[in-house]
Amino acid sequence: MAAAWLVPAPACAQSDWPYNPSLTDPQNTRGFSRSTLAVRGGAPVLTPPRLSVGATGFDALAKKKKVVKRRPGEPRPSPPAPPLLPGPPQQIVGNTIAPQIPTRLRYANIYRPLDAPVRRPPPNWQDAFEPLGLRAATFVAKPAIEVTRGFDTNPSHLPGGQGSWYTVVEPSLQVRSDWTRHSFGFNLRGSYSEYDTQPSLNRPFVDFKSFGRWDVTRDTAINTETRYLLSTDYPGSPNLPADIAKLPIYQTYGGTVGLSHRISRLELLGKVSIDRTAWQDSQLTDGSTSSNQDRDYNQYGFQARASYELTPGFKPFVELAGDRRVHDLAVDRNGFMRDSRALTPRVGSTFELTRLLTGEISVGYLTRQYDDPTLPDLSGLVFDASLIWAMTGLTTVTLIGTSRGEEVVVAGVSGALRRDVAVQVDHAFRRWLIGTLKFGMGFDQYLGDGRNDVRTSIGAAITYKLNREFWLKGEYRYDQLRSNAANVDYDANVFLIGLKLQR
Repeated sequence: MAAAWLVPAPACAQSDWPYNPSLTDPQNTRGFSRSTLAVRGGAPVLTPPRLSVGATGFDALAKKKKVVKRRPGEPRPSPPAPPLLPGPPQQIVGNTIAPQIPTRLRYANIYRPLDAPVRRPPPNWQDAFEPLGLRAATFVAKPAIEVTRGFDTNPSHLPGGQGSWYTVVEPSLQVRSDWTRHSFGFNLRGSYSEYDTQPSLNRPFVDFKSFGRWDVTRDTAINTETRYLLSTDYPGSPNLPADIAKLPIYQTYGGTVGLSHRISRLELLGKVSIDRTAWQDSQLTDGSTSSNQDRDYNQYGFQARASYELTPGFKPFVELAGDRRVHDLAVDRNGFMRDSRALTPRVGSTFELTRLLTGEISVGYLTRQYDDPTLPDLSGLVFDASLIWAMTGLTTVTLIGTSRGEEVVVAGVSGALRRDVAVQVDHAFRRWLIGTLKFGMGFDQYLGDGRNDVRTSIGAAITYKLNREFWLKGEYRYDQLRSNAANVDYDANVFLIGLKLQR
């Protein structure tokens, strides 16, 4: 009898779970306790018996449970923690089941049971005051329109210029695809500025860009881009005649086709592009017009880049870009041949460091040579950057840097090398109240006559988000230009208030 008592009861094999006593043991001879039901895989199962339980279900080792009486006013003890349910990996926090911390999600899917469903990634955090957009088939569109009323103390950007009230209407549309493979989208932005007392400064503006990524294989993709820009020459430009009656309008349109291929951590990219720039005739104060055909040209360009991902989020690169500009007229209004070719080598890196620092920064050297031997080369150091730094959960710093060589029609001047840098700090006092500080500087170097301009802009803005659809904006900006040329310095104060409607 003692030897029989020492023989352990047969253990249940792992393949027997969940165990159903009604099929194999209708009399419950194995002594499973029906009061200890658990949930595994969505079906009730029974806990295995203790070694002391016999065929009759009598527990020889069972001890009398100690009953603890509560005193009057004493709270009830906390219930036991709930069992783990099937599905995504979970952890017990207190007496509730909480999801695991995000840093362990990828390991949870790696070591999950084979029959467990794949854990879906958590949804992206969505600002309660950001527009959701409109869904049309597999595209998401975000339309918006902004109306701004302002006052500029010197909109003509001339010494001693007169102030004027003005109104800006700015519609925009952003469309993105929602595909599992490939990608396509476009941005469309336009505006029209109308001045109350100086209609000669009225300016239209349209900017359209479409971009696509067509995945050929896992590591190879074709990149396409089309663009269209309609704008005017800026007030105070040296290219404008003194008796101008209206700012001349120009259009730039073109496209780019590229191929990218990834070999482990090495990525190779090549692009070719073509663009066309055409100007309208300038209207003069006496009613006549002045031709701008010598400013029309075609540009053929290329770009080659090789980047290597040293660490996740840090990808340095080397790049070589070049172009050839061919004007409609071989000789401009002053007798100079403006056709040219340019070459720009660069080095830089892209960043995506734990979402705290994202963007790209590069530095290079631009050299543009003209067909006319009397025009000096347009050359100099160029700097480009687009960085976003999430300083804190409430403060974001944005750095923008651009460099470009612009065409001019001033006698003896080959071109203008423009460098701009801007810093913007956004701070959220509340989720619906955003304060902004802006600071920017621009350096314009005219090769040929020794003119150098320094542009400065300082501003502050406030954005009040009423809800997802309506935003109120207010802004103050101070602009100035200082130059070594005579009679071009100016100062301007700009006050703006606007309403933005978006979906």
